[in-house]
Amino acid sequence: MLNELGSIILDTRSLGGFTDAEFYQFCLDNRNLKFERDAFANIIVMSNTGGKTGYYNTEILAELAIWNRQHKTGICFDSSTAFRLPNSAVRSPDAAWVAVERWNKLSEKEKEQFPPLCPDFVLEIKSASDQLSSLKSKMDEWVANGCRLAWLINPEDKTTLVYSSGQIKIISFQEVLSGESVMQGLELGLGSIFK
Repeated sequence: MLNELGSIILDTRSLGGFTDAEFYQFCLDNRNLKFERDAFANIIVMSNTGGKTGYYNTEILAELAIWNRQHKTGICFDSSTAFRLPNSAVRSPDAAWVAVERWNKLSEKEKEQFPPLCPDFVLEIKSASDQLSSLKSKMDEWVANGCRLAWLINPEDKTTLVYSSGQIKIISFQEVLSGESVMQGLELGLGSIFK
């Protein structure tokens, strides 16, 4: 079956679904592909990004990593990191950040596999092939599972939807994004990246 983004969805219910360990092993056995799992145990085969999206993601992740090295308050993750959320979904944002106190509570095995937590911060960048409604649903899922700050960056209309404190704000690329109380001191202007 295909979803609205054209991604392949594998329904595993007739197989009884995968346990967390089985899904992790399935991903290891198929390293050349990228997967997510939704809360209904469907496996989603994710597509690769194009050059522009990869560039944007790298530039933003570099800014996050520089800020994080200066502040040393958490751990940054790239788009190949999957997190097991409280609703049992396994999702991969374009970038994520977890407060160091929460990260340090995980066992070494939990850190090695899909960390069983929702990041404190996530960002998603809309690519040309993405449906905005699907990305908004994914952002809602992040927030519902405990994400405290989320950015949905839309290069097409040069705005970012900021999910914070139960509200959604629209910030233009001409304005500066803030890490607010979640990532204090983080400020990011997207105008120079999305030219």
